[in-house]
Amino acid sequence: IKSSDVIDVNIKDSLVIIKPENINIDVVWEDENIAVVNKPSNMLTHPTSSEQSGTLVNALLYKYGNNLSDINGELRRGIVHRLDRNTSGLLLIPKNNKTHEFIADKIKSREIDKRYLAIVKGIIEEDSFVINQPIGRSLAQPHKMEVNINGKESISEVRVIKRFKNATFLEIHLITGRTHQIRVHMSYIGHPVFNDTLYGFGKMKIKTEEQVLQSYKITFPKPFTKELITVEIPPDSKINHVLNYLSSM
Repeated sequence: IKSSDVIDVNIKDSLVIIKPENINIDVVWEDENIAVVNKPSNMLTHPTSSEQSGTLVNALLYKYGNNLSDINGELRRGIVHRLDRNTSGLLLIPKNNKTHEFIADKIKSREIDKRYLAIVKGIIEEDSFVINQPIGRSLAQPHKMEVNINGKESISEVRVIKRFKNATFLEIHLITGRTHQIRVHMSYIGHPVFNDTLYGFGKMKIKTEEQVLQSYKITFPKPFTKELITVEIPPDSKINHVLNYLSSM
C-alpha cells in the first residue's frame, strides 16, 4: 500500500445476535451504574466471530438484559476492558453508555489502578522494579504480541511477594493496559508466567489451566462521584494450586 492509494472495501452486512445464557457469574460489587465481576479462568470475555456461546457477555445479557452499555457493539455489551480467556479476575462492567464513557476516560487517563497476581518461572532477585518496554503485534506470529521498538508504551510495576525453589510469586501493577502485557513483559525479562506456553514457559506445565495470572484488585472512581472504590478478591484455585505445589517441593 502506498500513499494516495484508493482502497475499495466491500463489507457484507451481517446481523450477529448474541443469546443470553444462564451462566453463574460472581458479582463482587455493584451499584446502579456499574458492576465488578470476577471472571473465571477458561471463559472468553466476549464473543468472537468463531465463538459466540459460553462467554462473559452471554452471562451478562442473561443477568442484566438491556442494562448494559453498547458502545462497543453487540459482541461486547458491557465490556470496557477485557481479560484473556485463561486470566481470571476482576472486570468493570458499565450498565449504560454514560458510565462506559466515564470509565473509558478514567482508563485512558490512568486513574484506574489494576493489580495482578502472577507466578513466574525462576527466582527474581530484586524486590521491586519497573518494566518499561513498548509492546506491539508480532509480524512473524500475528496471534502474539512482543516487545517492539515500534510498539505502544507499556509499563508494568513488579513487586515480589514470595520466592520458591525455582519460581517467584508476584504482584504486578499495570500502569498501561496493552494486550498480553504482563505475559509479554515477564517473558521478555526471562521469567515467563507459569503454564504460559504461548510466551515461553515450555511444555512441563503444572496440571491446571494456562497462565497462572489473576486480576485480584482494582481501584476506580465511583461513576460521577469523587469516591474511590477498591475491590479485592483472594487468590483463586489456580494460584493456590500452584502455590501449594511449589511449597511442597
